[in-house]
Amino acid sequence: QVQLQESGPGLVKPSQTLSLTCSVSGGSITTDYYCWGWIRQSPGKGLEWIGYISSSGLTYYSPSLKSRTSISTDTSKNQFTLQLSSVTPEDTAVYYCARLDPALYGSSWYERGQGTLITVSS
Repeated sequence: QVQLQESGPGLVKPSQTLSLTCSVSGGSITTDYYCWGWIRQSPGKGLEWIGYISSSGLTYYSPSLKSRTSISTDTSKNQFTLQLSSVTPEDTAVYYCARLDPALYGSSWYERGQGTLITVSS
């Protein structure tokens, strides 16, 4: 079974770039068809889908975050990374990484990590 684990700084200052890594075990991120994505949930709000990267390296970003988002992979470590630039307190959220079906992006996932809380504050 595929397992995912997020890792990140916990606290980020406004205007800085947030960088999160998702380590994948039990499966390869280069396996055809599946995508690897990021989702977040701010306090008191619903899930917000950030974007994904495919097994071949193609990316999709949600329009509201596209200008500040970059997702990449490190196939040697079986990891993928989220970078979110120019963060503000509005980016405070629990961030999740997930294995996705691209046809179901925005609605469901196969597996999801337990999440990591990122707080943006000076």
